[in-house]
Amino acid sequence: MTPGYARRIGPFSGTMLVVGGIIGSGIFLNPAIVAQRVGSARLIMATWGLGALVALLGAFIFAELGARRPAAGGGYVYLREAFGELPAFLYGWALLLAIATGAAAAVAVTFASYASPLLGLPPTSERWLAAAAIAVLSLINAVGVRPGAWTQNVFTVLKLAAIAALVLGALVGSGDPTVGAAAAAAGTATAHPAGVWAVTLALGTALVPVLFAYGGWQQANFVAEEMVEPERNLPRALIGGVFLVAAVYLAANVTYLRALGTEGLANSHAPAADVMSRYFGPVGRRLIAAGIAVSTFGFLNLVILVTPRVYQAMARDGLFFARFAELHPRFRTPVDAIAVQGAWAVVLLVSGSYGQLLDWVTFADWIFFGVTAATLVVYRRRDAAVATPRFRAPWYPTSVALFVVACLYVVAGAIVSNPANAARGTLLLAAGIPVFHWWSRRRPARASA
Repeated sequence: MTPGYARRIGPFSGTMLVVGGIIGSGIFLNPAIVAQRVGSARLIMATWGLGALVALLGAFIFAELGARRPAAGGGYVYLREAFGELPAFLYGWALLLAIATGAAAAVAVTFASYASPLLGLPPTSERWLAAAAIAVLSLINAVGVRPGAWTQNVFTVLKLAAIAALVLGALVGSGDPTVGAAAAAAGTATAHPAGVWAVTLALGTALVPVLFAYGGWQQANFVAEEMVEPERNLPRALIGGVFLVAAVYLAANVTYLRALGTEGLANSHAPAADVMSRYFGPVGRRLIAAGIAVSTFGFLNLVILVTPRVYQAMARDGLFFARFAELHPRFRTPVDAIAVQGAWAVVLLVSGSYGQLLDWVTFADWIFFGVTAATLVVYRRRDAAVATPRFRAPWYPTSVALFVVACLYVVAGAIVSNPANAARGTLLLAAGIPVFHWWSRRRPARASA
């Protein structure tokens, strides 16, 4: 008998998956971009608050989807059941080809760039350290979901501790006040929008990096089949995790503003490092570098842990290599899918093509975000006569409409800012259509064999 997934992810681990899937390096760097675009403390906080609201709406939607269909693969399963196999396959195709593997390579490089100086390694070792991180985490997650989840728990707690140290340092510290002033004086002029229309435009442009910083909570749905009581615990993990991250992000931005001021934040290349440097000197800068290394390592583990479940679901439907559908009889994990994902991420890393691929398909990720959220409309209509799930998204259908509009805004912004990349990403997605038809034609032959 073919083994199934083991339910070994409890409520705490589920919440840490959500938090770890959101917090990467964005909160340490993106606040400077937001400050440049809106130019005032009030608008900075409003933008991060608005991003938290969009993320919470998305968490509500995906919480109900997970409660209705607690199956491995998450968004792939929802797309397949609501809109058919082709869009579901293209989602998995994009994840394997660029979105997940490119993100893994990029985050591994970020981890290595911060970790290698702390370890006393030369810059030439960064690429090897990044590849080693992918290999080690792939091995940990191959030997069981529990080791992968515990690794996630440890590094998520550590990244929260790093942000807590940043916030507490600003609250109780009395460091060098010239750090923020020097950054403000050395930088370029910051935008100061006036009038309703100008403020609306500024908020809109600033919302893009904020939404990217809030993204990632939907990845917990990939491992719903391995959660204990997913109908109850997945919604709790999604909503609790997003609330926790929102509180952390707002507190971090208050810290940046208190330490650096609006102009200093806008002109800082590394806000978190500048804050810690102000209060603790060079030691503080090293501490926050360690925090960023820990945060990116945890995010890398999350990508490696959850995404192979999508490829396994595709293979289970006969739309990918049959070996990917098999779970290890002892570890109960999709070992082949984990191995191939890790190998492709290392290839992208070594070739240096991961950044280009990510730029091409970033807009596609948000297309799938919005389309997956829209599957809730199909489920509600189709399952109207079925028993009501334990969790129902509040403010439906307004929540779905607002979230889809936010996704469309990010997609439109990506297309307008770089239409050439959007065109290449579209071609990359389109290349998956003949691949889908090839697998579909092979499926009857495989079934009869």
